[in-house]
Amino acid sequence: MRPSKRFVRLIERYFPKRFILAKFTHYPIFRKIIYKMLFDKTDTTYLTKDNIVEITLNKKIEPVENIVVPSKVVEYFIDKASYHFIMDFCLCREAMQCKNYPIELGCLFMGDAAKKIPKELGRPATKKEALAHVEKCRKEGLVHLIGRDKLDETWLGVGSKIPLITVCNCCNCCCLWRMLPHLDSKLSSTVKKMPGVKIVVNENCTGCGTCTDDICFIDNIKIKDGVAEIGKDCLACGRCVEVCPNNAIELIIEDNDFIKKTIERVNKAVS
Repeated sequence: MRPSKRFVRLIERYFPKRFILAKFTHYPIFRKIIYKMLFDKTDTTYLTKDNIVEITLNKKIEPVENIVVPSKVVEYFIDKASYHFIMDFCLCREAMQCKNYPIELGCLFMGDAAKKIPKELGRPATKKEALAHVEKCRKEGLVHLIGRDKLDETWLGVGSKIPLITVCNCCNCCCLWRMLPHLDSKLSSTVKKMPGVKIVVNENCTGCGTCTDDICFIDNIKIKDGVAEIGKDCLACGRCVEVCPNNAIELIIEDNDFIKKTIERVNKAVS
């Protein structure tokens, strides 16, 4: 089914109830149905924010011009793709009537499958326009999610025979994937962090709670015994690093090939 504006409005109407739907995935029969319909072949990666990586690498006195940041992953696929389509609204933010981030900054879709997306939902774009779009999203503080998303292939009506490359530009307040903590692990595991990076809390933590105030969109940070504790489901987006007033949360890069390995992961997902 090709999505119409009326269909989009229907999705938006029920979007706030996604947490209820997520809880049904813990029942085997519903999990099987929902996985087959919306998660089969899904393999997406949240990219750590560029400025967080820059701070980390600059601590090692790296020349700024040699820093390779996560947005290079998106730029790689924009350059590689022969077709680009920019949605002229974000379904998540429009559904939630977002007051914090621009609703008009929608997803970027790439690949031959994107040619099937109805033009009433956005516009075809050149590589230059696609690059400008994702740069604007980053400047607004949005975080990229990239990969293959069966849910997008389904609601956009493009089918799954040809992979659709999705680049979501996510906010912490309205993102669809705020439902990750409520999903069964088989489904939530299809959304990953970049390989070779992790977020840690250091000895500067005072337990002020700034990082727990609607910053982590999957609610993965808790105050325990007077200090912040990062949960095992951290997607290393870096939002908590940005807001910490005491420089008590930092990004650790355990594998210098984390950019290359992320590209390899996405390539495998969309090939």
